Amino acid sequence: HPRRYFSSKAMESLITSVRQHGILQPMLVRPMASDTYELVAGERRYRAAQAVGLTEVPVVIRDLTSQEVIQVALLENLQREDLNPVEETEAILQLLCINLKCSCEEVISLLNQVAHIKKQGGELTNNVIREQWEIVERLFNVVGRLTPDSFRSNRLPLLNLPDNILESLRQGKVEYTKARAIAQLKDENERHKLLEKVVEEELSVREIRDYINTNKPSQHQDELLNRVNLAYKKMKQVKVWEDSQKRKLLEKLVLQLEKLIE
Repeated sequence: HPRRYFSSKAMESLITSVRQHGILQPMLVRPMASDTYELVAGERRYRAAQAVGLTEVPVVIRDLTSQEVIQVALLENLQREDLNPVEETEAILQLLCINLKCSCEEVISLLNQVAHIKKQGGELTNNVIREQWEIVERLFNVVGRLTPDSFRSNRLPLLNLPDNILESLRQGKVEYTKARAIAQLKDENERHKLLEKVVEEELSVREIRDYINTNKPSQHQDELLNRVNLAYKKMKQVKVWEDSQKRKLLEKLVLQLEKLIE
C-alpha cells in the first residue's frame, strides 16, 4: 500500500541524509516467489536509496500474511511526521476495519453508536459492542494519537469533503481546518475559485470565512434568479392560465412582482 504523496521538503532532507550516511534503519520485506521480496515498510528510505544510486540496502526479512503486511505498512505510515490528516484518517479507518473484521460503514456505525450511548450516560451492556470497543480503544492506544471520539467527530467528516478539496488536502496544499471552511460553500464553481485563491494566497481560516460571508449575497441572488426562471418555464409547461382560480392567483402575484421591480 504505497503512499500517494510525500512532502518534497522532507524527501529532499532524507535523500541528503542517505547520501551522507547511507540507510541507517533497515527496511522490512517479506519473501515472495522466485527469490524476490516485497517491500512492507520503508518506502521513503527505498526511494531515497534509488535517488542516490545505492545498489544494496539493509533489510529485515519476515514471513508475513497479506493482512499483516497491510497492518505493518499502515502503522509505519502513521509514524510519519509529514503524514497529512486525510492519509492518517484513511489509515486508522483501514486498521479499524482489519482488526474488527468489518466494513468501513460498520466501523463508523459502531463509533456513532458508542458515542450516542456515552452521551446518554449509558453503559456498554451489549457483549459484542463491548468487545468491539475494547479492540477500538487498544488500537488507538497503539496508534498513540487521537481518541475514538475526536477521530469520529473531527477526522471522519474529512472523507465527506468534495473531491477536489480532499485531493488538495491529501497533497498538503491546504490544512484540514481550511479545507472544512472552504467546503461550507455549496456552489461548486465558487468553491473551486475559493480553493485556488486559498492555495495561491495562503488565506487564513478567518479570511476564508470572511470571503464566504462577503460572497453570500451574490450567491443567494443567483439562486433566486434560477428559481424565478425555473418557475416561469414550469408555468409555461403546465399552462396555469387554463385554470380560472390559478389564473386569478397568478394575476395577483404578477401585480406584486411588478410593484416590487418598479
